[in-house]
Amino acid sequence: MTFQEIINQDKPVLVDFYATWCGPCKMMGPILEDLKERVGEQASVIKIDVDKNPQAAAQFRIKGVPTLIIFKKGELKWRQSGVFPANELERLIRENL
Repeated sequence: MTFQEIINQDKPVLVDFYATWCGPCKMMGPILEDLKERVGEQASVIKIDVDKNPQAAAQFRIKGVPTLIIFKKGELKWRQSGVFPANELERLIRENL
């Protein structure tokens, strides 16, 4: 499945744009695992390494990492940079179900 196909799904898709060298990005790892358990099949949670996927980073003008974006049916619904708690991300995903 391509990135475009993933973000065009009917369910919300949370994309974490990250880098392996980024400290705050490492903090998001366990938070996203927790979030995946909370939302189950209702949403997708994916990670995009900006160093390995510069075209995706450029397409969405990613300036800092981590940057989190929620898409639904290909439409950008929410975007924020920084570390977020799982309960806040879960609330945002549920608002976009």
